[in-house]
Amino acid sequence: MLQTRITPPREIESPTRESASLEQTISSAVALIGRQYPVMIFVMCLCIGLAGVYLLTAPKRYTGTAVLLIDSRKMQGLQTQAPAGGDSPIDSAMVDSQVEVLRSETIAASVIKDLHLLDSPEFTGNERGLLSSVSDLFSWMFPESRPSEAALMRIAIGKLTSNLSIKRVGLSYVIEISYQSLSPDQAARVANAVAEGYIVDSLESKYQASRRAAVWLQDRLKELRAQASAAERAVADYKEKNNIVDAGGRLLTEQQLAEINSSLTVARAQRAEAQAKLERITAILNADDNDSNVILNDLATVGETMANPVITKLRQTYLDYAAKQADWSSRYGPSHLAVVNLRNQMREIRHSITEELRRTAEVYKSDLAIAKAREESSQKSLNDTIALSNGTNQAQIALRDLDSNAQSARALSDNFLQLYMVSVQQQSFPITEARVITQASNAPNKTSPKTTLVLLATLIGGAILAGLVAVLLDMMDRVFRTVSQVEQLLHTSCIASIQAIGSEQSVGIAGHPLLSKAGRLFNRRPKRPQPVAPRPIGATAPGLPLRNSELGANHPQPHRDRLLTADNSVGRYVINSPFSRFAEGFRSIKLACDLSNYGSSNKVIGITSGLPNEGKSTISEALAQTVAQGGSRTLLIDGDIRNPSLTARLAPSAQAGLVDVVLGRLDWMDAVWIDPQTNLHFLPCVVTSRFSNSSDVLASPQMERLFQHLREHYDRIVLDLSPLAPVIDVRATGALADSYVLVIEWAKAKVDIVERVLNETPVVRERLLGVVLNKVNMAVMSRYDIYSAGYYRNRYYKRYGYID
Repeated sequence: MLQTRITPPREIESPTRESASLEQTISSAVALIGRQYPVMIFVMCLCIGLAGVYLLTAPKRYTGTAVLLIDSRKMQGLQTQAPAGGDSPIDSAMVDSQVEVLRSETIAASVIKDLHLLDSPEFTGNERGLLSSVSDLFSWMFPESRPSEAALMRIAIGKLTSNLSIKRVGLSYVIEISYQSLSPDQAARVANAVAEGYIVDSLESKYQASRRAAVWLQDRLKELRAQASAAERAVADYKEKNNIVDAGGRLLTEQQLAEINSSLTVARAQRAEAQAKLERITAILNADDNDSNVILNDLATVGETMANPVITKLRQTYLDYAAKQADWSSRYGPSHLAVVNLRNQMREIRHSITEELRRTAEVYKSDLAIAKAREESSQKSLNDTIALSNGTNQAQIALRDLDSNAQSARALSDNFLQLYMVSVQQQSFPITEARVITQASNAPNKTSPKTTLVLLATLIGGAILAGLVAVLLDMMDRVFRTVSQVEQLLHTSCIASIQAIGSEQSVGIAGHPLLSKAGRLFNRRPKRPQPVAPRPIGATAPGLPLRNSELGANHPQPHRDRLLTADNSVGRYVINSPFSRFAEGFRSIKLACDLSNYGSSNKVIGITSGLPNEGKSTISEALAQTVAQGGSRTLLIDGDIRNPSLTARLAPSAQAGLVDVVLGRLDWMDAVWIDPQTNLHFLPCVVTSRFSNSSDVLASPQMERLFQHLREHYDRIVLDLSPLAPVIDVRATGALADSYVLVIEWAKAKVDIVERVLNETPVVRERLLGVVLNKVNMAVMSRYDIYSAGYYRNRYYKRYGYID
């Protein structure tokens, strides 16, 4: 019959936590540490031990540091011209390049040779250590030949570069050179030698570059000089071939053309002047002789122009006579003899002037003809020179190309000569941009191993590793440890958590220990009165057998020889210690059985487990004792036909049992045993040989009829069944049990196994009343269930008189 179980409060859906709070995260971390602290302590101790071994065995190393400065301004005071390579200001990439040069094998090889490091055991691999001592034990098995000089050099270079550290200080031009060695003195010597080797290498590289540049420039200079001489020779030959003569830096034809042009200009000016004078004199001669004003004015102009003293004197005499003639005419009259004489004399003077002018005109005509002849001669010379110059200009075009080539060749030759002189100067004054500003000292400066750093790293790394191991182990711990875990994974309620009552001195019965300490506590009760559990009306006191009138007419009355006497059984601990948390757990199971289906019949309770030795038989016995102690008519049946461990514990002397009753060999009342203290009835299972068809017996009609008859005589029947995983007997009990209780061993039962057996046994899953966590270590369980940790504290139970 399908039974509906009570849903406990924990199964009520709660709001989903979207993200764990800080308090929950911290609580989870603390709980994880509490669960896995032994492993974490072991991992931490292991890491600290390894660190200690490393600190004790690792060789001490010392570091020497030299500081180098790259400064190109040192060369500016000694160089007047840029060097052949054109050194530019040092930039960041240049400094980084110098750092790589310091790491180069060339510097390393020079340092090894200068310091004779091939003789040092540190560089040849002959230093003695733990690993080398161990390897010497097996060296006879693998004989090795002595390495060559080149191989030793390669080994030394590798070790030097591996211990050498070159770094740039920030964005400055300062470079730190650090070297680690087993000796502080050698560390300082190598660091200083690297710095000096870099400077020497820089000087050597500059010298070699300058020398190669000088040799190349010298060869090139010879070629350029030859080319310049050839070009100049070609210019001279061309001038000679084309009759091109220079005079004062100018061609002769050009100079002649300029002189002829100047002469022509002068001749033209003279001709124009002579012609102007002639035309003026001719104009005067053609004027009216009686026109005294024209004569006087023109003569004045001509006289000043020609500077003729005769004409000037005659004109002056004429003017004197004219003045007298005017004066006398006004005095004596125009017809006076003296006035007339003066007029005659004035006429003679004008005639003389005219004759002088004609003679002068003839002179001007002669000068004009000479000027014209001179102009024509200059013009003819100019035309001839221009014709000659035109022919020279054609040749001068090619001459200019030859002259330009000659000048370029000569300038290039001069430039290379200058570079050659600078290169020779650099060879005489080799200067480097680097200088050592701090020498490495041989003072002890231990850098390896750094004890504080190693210990700090060990603590941090060990803590992280321990945490990872703890998380990994916690993730791999796929067992049931908390009530909430049972409810979330199995989707059912956990009706009780049964505490393990044996941890030190125990006797194992059906997989559950017996606490000898608890037995001692029970045997020596305190003298003060102890609380007594209430019993129903009409029930006898615990420890006394029921009377026939109290059992009823239909209740079986077992024989007095079939009495349960297993006082040392763990199941009786609920009777011996009724105020323990162990007994409280079974009262929780009893209450869940009583309240299931809200009062409907739930008489037969099947107790099973996933695997053997999880304590299901002990749970069955203790639950039956708890129910019987309450006054109910209770029957405990050992239904594990394959392995009747409950019978072996409670009635080892039984001769007949469940199988005999089903087979009809005897009446069931003749097979029932009784506990005289609680009046619990027990139907054992006695088998004389191994059963292969136990499931058929459990599913038989005779078994079903037996259980129907037992339901009429008992209020509660506790059926101890076989485990689910090894055998299939539980699947055949669907007609026998009303509900099932699954016993899970705390911290042992695998989640996957329990889920699988429940899926394979649907009758148990459908009628599952709940799960019982058995053998729970409450102290450890509180570390796993961070939300209910306080629930498991003993001090809450002690206030109500419970003891453990």
